[in-house]
Amino acid sequence: MKFNRAHKSSILLLSIFTIVFLAGCQNDSGDGKAADSEVTHRKSPIAISTVKHEGTYIKVVYGQPYRRGRTIFGDLEEWGEVWRTGANEATEITITKAVLMGVESIPAGTYSLFTIPEPDSFTVILNHELGQWGAFEYNPDRDYKRMKFPVKNLKSPVEAFTIEFSEPAQSMTTMTMKWGVVQVDVPIRFYGD
Repeated sequence: MKFNRAHKSSILLLSIFTIVFLAGCQNDSGDGKAADSEVTHRKSPIAISTVKHEGTYIKVVYGQPYRRGRTIFGDLEEWGEVWRTGANEATEITITKAVLMGVESIPAGTYSLFTIPEPDSFTVILNHELGQWGAFEYNPDRDYKRMKFPVKNLKSPVEAFTIEFSEPAQSMTTMTMKWGVVQVDVPIRFYGD
């Protein structure tokens, strides 16, 4: 079978179109590669902090902003305003078995973790609305619990917003949040269901 020039050009164009189309489908295949690339190039990368004690596991996923010479609380993050407790998506905390957070009983579940910074204390909020971007659509009617914890003023500023857990001892851990010259410690007691 002989192909004329027009036929050959059509086949070549069809082949190129097919390759380009398939390459485009591969990038949008839902495998998360495009999204992963976007997430890894953020100014405030995703950070994860975890602690495990016996059968209880706690995980916090948050965007980790950097100070970059700015005054954080009372300026970048205003006093008395709900804050996403990090950057980008609202911070989320997952607890696999009931714990005491401060003096409040918190059942197993996943919650958005918001805070309200004040000069002498932070109100820590566990909210039922998941998958939020920032605190722009924060709804206080979806709050599960609000708890206040005192602020510690640091001598040296912390560059990256950090949430970390202390090593469990005597069925206790401390979830520490720090950024700039502010630190807030949230005591957590493990006790199961």
